[in-house]
Amino acid sequence: MEVLGIDIGGSGIKGALVNSLTGEMLTKRHRIPTPEGRKPKDMVKVVTEIVKHFDHKGPIGVGFPTVIKHGICKSPGNLHKQWLGLNVKELFSEATGLPVTVVNDADAAGYATMNYGIGKGKQGLIIMITIGTGLGSGAFFDGELIPNFELGQIPYKKYKKIELWAADSAKTRDELTYEQWGKRFNKFLEYVELIVAPDLIILGGGASKDFDKYKECIKIETPVIPAELRNQAGIVGAAAAASHQVPKD
Repeated sequence: MEVLGIDIGGSGIKGALVNSLTGEMLTKRHRIPTPEGRKPKDMVKVVTEIVKHFDHKGPIGVGFPTVIKHGICKSPGNLHKQWLGLNVKELFSEATGLPVTVVNDADAAGYATMNYGIGKGKQGLIIMITIGTGLGSGAFFDGELIPNFELGQIPYKKYKKIELWAADSAKTRDELTYEQWGKRFNKFLEYVELIVAPDLIILGGGASKDFDKYKECIKIETPVIPAELRNQAGIVGAAAAASHQVPKD
C-alpha cells in the first residue's frame, strides 16, 4: 500500500510516499521548516502543503513529537502549549480531507526499525532513542510496541526534563564538542539502563549518523547501536502505522 508518511520535528516537517509493506521510500523526502512558534494552525498548514506537494489522496501516517493517546496530545513537549488537549488526528484529518493516523514520533521510528531495520527479529526489551530537538523514546518487548514510553521527560537537576540538557539541540545551544555532549548523553542512557534495564538500545534521529564521533563516551553495559534507517525511520514508521494501525487509535 502507498502511504504518505510525515515526520514532525522541532526544526523540520518531512514527508515522503512509502510502500508500507516493504518500508521502501518511493519518493525523495520533502522537508519544510517547522514554523517558529510551533502553533497548531501554522503546523497544520505545513502538513497540508506536504500533502499537496505529493498530490496524495490516500492514507496518511504522522509521527508527532509528544505523547499521543487516542489521537489526543497529552503534553505539548517542545511545541506550543496550544497543542495540549487537542485531537491531533481529527485536526489533520479535517485539514487534509484524508484518513490520518497519528503516533508518537519515537514510536514511529521504533516501529520502522523493528519491522524493516536493524531491530527486526530481535527479542526482549528494546528501547529506541531518537536524538533531535528532544530525546524521544520508543519501547518494544518481543517486537510488540509499548506506546508513549517518554524517557526524555525524566527531571534532571535544575532542568524540568533531561532532554533539555542532553538532546542534540542542547549540543548546539551550549556549543559543545561531541565528547562533551556525549558525556551528557551517556548520563541519560545511565538513567534509561537503571530504570528499565533494556536488552538493547537503538539510536535514531539526526545525531545517530554521527555515532562514531561520540560512541567512545557511551559507557553503559547495555549494547547501543545506531539505526540503519536514521532520519527516514520517522517517515517510514508513520506510514507503516497508518497502514497497519499500530498502535491503534
